[in-house]
Amino acid sequence: MGGVSDKRDRFLEALGVRGLLADDGATTTFGMPAWREVPAGREPQALMDAGALQRRLVECAHGTAPMGEGLCAAWVERAFSRLGIGYVSGDARELYEGFCSRTDTADLLVGMIVACGRHPYGAGGWDHGHVGLYVGDGVVMDCVDGCVREVPLALWLSAYGVASEPRWGWLGAISLA
Repeated sequence: MGGVSDKRDRFLEALGVRGLLADDGATTTFGMPAWREVPAGREPQALMDAGALQRRLVECAHGTAPMGEGLCAAWVERAFSRLGIGYVSGDARELYEGFCSRTDTADLLVGMIVACGRHPYGAGGWDHGHVGLYVGDGVVMDCVDGCVREVPLALWLSAYGVASEPRWGWLGAISLA
């Protein structure tokens, strides 16, 4: 399996093919950074450092069935609802605008939602954005096209940060830490 530089190179090549990489090779055509590295010393929380409720949410996420196309927020909301602490609803952009204000990866804790306000991979992404769940160890889980997947954090932030800055926070402003 390729390292970070291999993932970065393949991702930048894919952006170029889609016409989303600016001429400078470092930014997108939307003026955003083309690759969002997790800086050394600014690593997010590891799963083993998470509390019991945070780890339980990760278990719930792994046990939550995929939702249909365009229902990333519904998948995240369902995983949270399985904790029994209430239900928050909205599309990804509403979750992004309402609960995600942090941008420093050192502030990213297990169980936080990670979202972008818009992305260029379809009308739904442009209108509603995308949201996933940080599950620790530099991994985001999300639901795309009816499939739940795990994506390395830097790749997720880069892919969905093409047109808007990715941010994170606690769903419903309910801290699990």
